[in-house]
Amino acid sequence: MRRIEESELIINEDGSAFHLHLKPGQVADTVILVGDPGRVDLVASFFDSVKVEKHNREFVSKTGTIKGKGVTVVSTGIGTDNIDIVLNELDALVNIDFETRTVKDKLTSLRLVRIGTSGSLQKDLPVDSWVLSEKAIGFDGLLNYYAGRNDICDLGFEDAFKKSLDWNELLASPYVVDASPELVSVLEGNGITKGVNISAPGFYGPQGRVLRLELADPDINSKITAFRHGNYRVTNYEMECSAIYGLSALMGHKAATVCAIIANRLAGTSSADYKKVIKELVETVLDRLFNDR
Repeated sequence: MRRIEESELIINEDGSAFHLHLKPGQVADTVILVGDPGRVDLVASFFDSVKVEKHNREFVSKTGTIKGKGVTVVSTGIGTDNIDIVLNELDALVNIDFETRTVKDKLTSLRLVRIGTSGSLQKDLPVDSWVLSEKAIGFDGLLNYYAGRNDICDLGFEDAFKKSLDWNELLASPYVVDASPELVSVLEGNGITKGVNISAPGFYGPQGRVLRLELADPDINSKITAFRHGNYRVTNYEMECSAIYGLSALMGHKAATVCAIIANRLAGTSSADYKKVIKELVETVLDRLFNDR
C-alpha cells in the first residue's frame, strides 16, 4: 500500500491537517461550507452544541450537533483554489490514516453543502431568491488537473456550451459536474429554484464586470444568459461550487450548493438586506438536512 509522503500530506506537530488545523475525528459526516469566515458563527448558532473550534487564516471551523447528529461548518474563503485545499484536507481527515499515511480500507462519504451568495444571470430570478445548483460549470480549470475528470463530467453539456459561446482557446476549458441527486432531493422544495451556476475564477473580468479594464469578450454574459441545453439554462454566477462538485464526485462524497441571489446582473438590482436572507437560507437548509420531510 502506498505511503503518502510528508511533502504531499503536511501534518502539523499536533496531528492536525496543515491548513484546516482539524484532527481526525473532528469532522462530522455532514459539512456545511461557507465562504465568509464570519458566517461560521451564524451557522453554528443553529447547533445544539459546539465541541470543536479551529481558526487558521480564512479557514474557521466548528463541529457540534443538531438533534444528536454530528455537523461541521467550515469557511473556505473565496475561490476554487481554496476549495482544492479544503476538500482535499477534509477527505484526508476521514479517509487517510494520519499515523501510517495510507488510505483507509473503508472510505467515508461526506455530505457537503455549500451555502453562499450569488449573482443572477436571468431577469426572472430576482434578488433575495434562493437557487439550488443541479449542475455547476467551472470556468476555473481546477478539475482539469485531476485524472478521471471526464468520467464524472457532463461532456455533452460542455461541448454544447463551448460551441454556443465560441469559447476562447486562451481560457481554461470549462467543465460541468452534477450535484448529488440525493442531496438535491433533500434540499429542493418551497422557496428554492433549481438551476445551473457558473463558478468564475474572479469577481470582476471573469464575471463580465468592467471597471477600468475592457473584457476580451464584451458579450460573454449575454451569450451565457441566452444559452440553453435541453431544459437547462445558466442561472447564476458564484466562485466555488464547480470545484466542490468535481472533487466530491472524484472522491466519492455527496455535494450540493444553495445560494442566495444578492444581485441581478440583468436587472441591475441588489439585495437591500442580504444578511437576513442568508440567515433564513441557513435555517432552511439545516432544517431540511436534519429533519425527515
